[in-house]
Amino acid sequence: MQEKTKKPHFDFDFFEDLTGDIPMEPPKSVDDVGERIRKIREEKDLSLDEISNLTGFDVDFLSKIENKELQPQLGTMIRLSKALDSAFGRLVSGVGDKLYAITRKNERRTISRSTSKKGRKKIYTYKSLAPDVKGRRMEAFLVQLEEDPEKETSLHEGEEFIFVLDGEVILEIGEDRFELEPGDSAYYLSTTAHHIAAKKGKATIVAVMYEA
Repeated sequence: MQEKTKKPHFDFDFFEDLTGDIPMEPPKSVDDVGERIRKIREEKDLSLDEISNLTGFDVDFLSKIENKELQPQLGTMIRLSKALDSAFGRLVSGVGDKLYAITRKNERRTISRSTSKKGRKKIYTYKSLAPDVKGRRMEAFLVQLEEDPEKETSLHEGEEFIFVLDGEVILEIGEDRFELEPGDSAYYLSTTAHHIAAKKGKATIVAVMYEA
């Protein structure tokens, strides 16, 4: 029997050039994350030891983030934003100054290439889709996931929504495990331990995170 060709769940022609490899950009767009964290910490007159006590992250880990030896995951940055009493968006993509944002596909900015806590493997690359709106409580990203055999879970305040554009995604929420395909989506509370990665190779998703 001839196997039926699986039809897409969504009109992906609309997302032309959205999926696939996220092109490399000047290093500054990535390095700003560690610099912003250090600047805000110094503005608050807080030591790395104090941030460690507030977040539970060890000092060496925090130092490596500030020195750009490690790129933090989004959940890590949310916990840091709480400890620093600073808006999550300011840490991730800077302070916006507009009432709304229209982001053209050639204007998306790669803001981080997150690594594992040991810094040995890139876990995902994400682009901010609306960094210029001031006072925002949500952050929207285009994220390129990679395989993560270490399965580092994330746990933080807030809520998340993801929509799979390309590839296959493994999503674990608590003890539940889901395999998501293009067109599938998920909404969950970030206060439950969760992990997301490409099932094989790479996958691309749209992720929206709400800071509670």
